[in-house]
Amino acid sequence: MILYQYPQCPFCARVLQAIKPLNLDIELRNTITNPKYKQELKALTGRTTVPCLVENGKPMFESADIIKYLKSK
Repeated sequence: MILYQYPQCPFCARVLQAIKPLNLDIELRNTITNPKYKQELKALTGRTTVPCLVENGKPMFESADIIKYLKSK
């Protein structure tokens, strides 16, 4: 799983806090410090909105939905 995010985003911060205790293997991709990730996200989804969780090529937006999904794993 890949989480496109940047720490200054309050919605991303909410997701990051929620995933800490879950011990899941999630690659964090900061779209601010690495513009390549921002372009990658846009190519995949047509958007640059974060947070965006991608699993098996399928994107998921909205922090509450991402948290709910990850807690169900």
